[in-house]
Amino acid sequence: MSNTGRLHKPNEAAELLNVSRQTIWAWIKRGKIKAVKLPSGQYRIPDSEIVRILQGAKE
Repeated sequence: MSNTGRLHKPNEAAELLNVSRQTIWAWIKRGKIKAVKLPSGQYRIPDSEIVRILQGAKE
């Protein structure tokens, strides 16, 4: 993924989107939100995905 901007930890994304961490994990599993899996096995959510979800909520 290029031009994704900042990468957020799942708990940061949850806070930005005003949802629980469990919701973020469910969204990652269902493919509702795209996440980057790091070599360490941790996940990060790009800024672009946060913006996409927030814009969808406004519509």
